[in-house]
Amino acid sequence: MPARLLGRRITGLLGVLGAVLALLLAGAGPASAHAALQSTDPAQNAVLPAAPQAVTLTFSEAVSLSSDSVRVLDPAGRAVDAGSPAHADGKDNTARVGLGSGLANGTYTVAWRAVSEDSHPIGGAFTFSIGAPSATTVSTTALQSAEADGLVAALYGTGRTVAYAAFALLAGAAGFVLLCWPAGASRRPVQRLLMTGWVALLVSTVGVLMLRGPYERGSGVGKAFDLSLVRATLDERIGTALAARLLLLAASGVFLSLLVGQLGLPQGGGAKAATSTGADSTGSGGAGADGDPEEAELRELERRAAERPQREARLGLGVAGLVLAVALSATWVGADHASVGIQVWLALPLGMLHLVAMALWLGGLAAMLVGLREGIGAEVADRFSKIAFGAVLVLAGTGVYQSWRGLGSWGALTGTDYGRLLLVKTGCVIAMLGVAWMSRTWLARLRATPEEAAEVAPEPVAVAASASDTVSASDTASGTGIASDAGADSEDPVRRAQLARQRAARANADRARGLTPTRAGLRRSVLVEAVVAVAVLVVTTLLTNSPPGRVAGEVAAAAANGAATTNGTSGGTTGGAPAPQTVPGRTVELKLPYDTKGRTPNAKGTATVTVNPAGTGSNEVHLKLDGADGSPVEVPEVELAFTLPDRDLGPLTVPLTTEGTGRWTGTAQLPLAGNWVVSVVIRSSDIDQTTEIKQLKIG
Repeated sequence: MPARLLGRRITGLLGVLGAVLALLLAGAGPASAHAALQSTDPAQNAVLPAAPQAVTLTFSEAVSLSSDSVRVLDPAGRAVDAGSPAHADGKDNTARVGLGSGLANGTYTVAWRAVSEDSHPIGGAFTFSIGAPSATTVSTTALQSAEADGLVAALYGTGRTVAYAAFALLAGAAGFVLLCWPAGASRRPVQRLLMTGWVALLVSTVGVLMLRGPYERGSGVGKAFDLSLVRATLDERIGTALAARLLLLAASGVFLSLLVGQLGLPQGGGAKAATSTGADSTGSGGAGADGDPEEAELRELERRAAERPQREARLGLGVAGLVLAVALSATWVGADHASVGIQVWLALPLGMLHLVAMALWLGGLAAMLVGLREGIGAEVADRFSKIAFGAVLVLAGTGVYQSWRGLGSWGALTGTDYGRLLLVKTGCVIAMLGVAWMSRTWLARLRATPEEAAEVAPEPVAVAASASDTVSASDTASGTGIASDAGADSEDPVRRAQLARQRAARANADRARGLTPTRAGLRRSVLVEAVVAVAVLVVTTLLTNSPPGRVAGEVAAAAANGAATTNGTSGGTTGGAPAPQTVPGRTVELKLPYDTKGRTPNAKGTATVTVNPAGTGSNEVHLKLDGADGSPVEVPEVELAFTLPDRDLGPLTVPLTTEGTGRWTGTAQLPLAGNWVVSVVIRSSDIDQTTEIKQLKIG
């Protein structure tokens, strides 16, 4: 194998591996980007001697509030909050709502909903008691507004998916025309591809703008036409981004018209004249390139002068297209995860670069597929292959940075739905890159066959033909002149339409003859690659809409904050949930092996959590810690919490009462059914600590 070919294959393999690693890691980034509820006042499960004047929530980042962001319900399910929620003391990471006077003793439920700084709606609920805990009639339907309506969420997610795909199609196809195949701007299929991307992005953006209000507030799809909600959305960061996207799409429409109008025009007569004159001179032997160097140089200058307008048009359109693509990508990045957290100044430009590279690769694939159908040459395909490889390298670099910036736990890959979706996406990406490798093999075969590598020129189809043209064509085809028929054809519209269809059939036949076995193999390979790319986009959307994977570090940190807050920020006592009613045969036992990596005897063992009756409401919980030898062990600190990720509810810390060495008991209030995450924080020494998690189905 030649050293050059070996080097190319090694470089390609490294690019494939880097892209797989980047896409594997990048999917975990959003896990740490959403706002998290850090503390509440009153605290979760707190029992207060007197009614508080207000309820205050503190989040990990700034949140936006609406008139119903915080609701407080008494044991009978009646609202007891007074006024609209507002930020406490001007701090944008807090929410406070006042309470009415004369509140009776009992257990109160706080349902809250807000929009985090990265534009994601979050919500949840918790309880506190006045005087003494009591039964509550608050049903799960009273908390449904903490989650978007099912139909609205599905339509909103579909709109976001279509918007991403349309941006990739629009930017990628335009980039393919400008960088690889300028002549493609004159082809109808390419023009339809560009318009499809533009229209789809316009429609999806309007749809997302209208659905954003109902999505945030958990209302039905009928509220999508509520102009007050649309106006409220426009006042938010994501609304501003969507409005800017619509303005940029207007500019993009002008750009597309210029792209097709400038590059889609046939070459002027100057270039053809220069080429034909040079050919005549060479053919006659009078003053060819070999006979007169000065004349050959003159012909070359004439050719360059004739081609200069198109080169200048491509340069200007390329700069304008790049500016528009970057600006459009900013409408996503500026209102998403990159806009919050650490190193925003670096995350924003890298996020835009990531989106543009994605569009060049995936959208270019669609344009490449159309180009192969239109008979592009190996030179065009090879040029796109190099651009796609560079885009993959950019995706790899930006993906690694995004992963470092917001990576969760590797253990969540197999322990959560989020992680399993990430593995599915990784499998799709590996399949896509494998097919891309096969496409490069087909391209190498095409380059190796000069007669197949040339571009197949389309046959011009005249709109109308004169009588003399028809006679000439008939004479050439059959050897006989039938001027009378031609004259009749020019007057008979039915016959004229038949001739047009025949010419189109001949053009299609000529085009089909250009689809050699090698070209057909390359086209099939690119088609499969494009289909897998659609699957990657779908899985990516599901991954984005799945519950955040903060089940390790963030759950432990939030649990610690919740435990600290539970120690009484309002002067109340902790504990005090309604006494659970245990049900025989309804006990669920979870075993969580742990290892704090310490050297003390209690550093390694098994934590056993039992929950009864494992249903909504009050549950009796027991926690046991046994060492490696099976005997109970004592630890300096242990914490138990429950989290419902798909509702962003929790962590709900369970106040524990010691019942002996390595034994604790408590009461867990689990207001909603679903797949809860049980987390146990175990500290075996001053510096050795671990968090173990396991899923528990309630209801």
